[in-house]
Amino acid sequence: MSVPHEASIASTHTLSAGSQAEDIGNNYEIPPPEPSSSFVGLKDRIKRHYEICSDYYYSLCRGEHIHHGYFLDPKDTKEVAQARLIDLLLERSQLRTGSQVLDVGCGIGGTSRYLARKMDCSVTGITISGQQVKLASTLTAKEAGSREDLAENAAFTKFGDGKVRFVELDAEKMGDFFNETEEKTTFDCIWISEAMSHLPDKELFFRNVSMLLNPGGKLVVADWFKAEELTNTQIEADIKPIEGETRLEVLVGHDTD
Repeated sequence: MSVPHEASIASTHTLSAGSQAEDIGNNYEIPPPEPSSSFVGLKDRIKRHYEICSDYYYSLCRGEHIHHGYFLDPKDTKEVAQARLIDLLLERSQLRTGSQVLDVGCGIGGTSRYLARKMDCSVTGITISGQQVKLASTLTAKEAGSREDLAENAAFTKFGDGKVRFVELDAEKMGDFFNETEEKTTFDCIWISEAMSHLPDKELFFRNVSMLLNPGGKLVVADWFKAEELTNTQIEADIKPIEGETRLEVLVGHDTD
């Protein structure tokens, strides 16, 4: 299986100094972990995190794609690797040109715009964060050359033969929203990249997916999964550093079995 390895597939955001993000981060105190007492409290904290951090992620850290990348070469930039991960998912899913896509946990819209621009898809991006909707809409209007203030509505913006829009929505309510709040809407593809770990009720998510997918539709998932039966050495070397950096042990917090 081959994946394109071209720098031209990604928009590049660079920093004026490699240490800029680290220097700014040193000005802020890192709050201690706080275990959530309920699913509602957990989602409130996730929303608050992205309300505060999304501008930082975009300007100093990850660019328009908040998700990680698929690196094949040590010289790869994060922008190339991030776009390559999307291309890998496109290759494996065989998503058809012009598909109706629901991008769950769309962040600031990088993947939504990519699918609209490259695959001529009609993409609805949803996120629990109003700040992300505002930033995604602003970036979209700028890239599309639109003068309309998209942050105040949920209208589609054309990207070549594709289009994109963003809605502030708790993903666990997407089944009701697209069946009741709007005229009944279904999709050819539901796309979720590194967001499923934020969903406390995963069974509900899959029920909503089955409700919203058209016959023959595709669910495309990219996320962090821990393999079973890892050795202590593997856990110490590979799992604990990730948990420590992202505080996954706090975000998970509850057993949904």
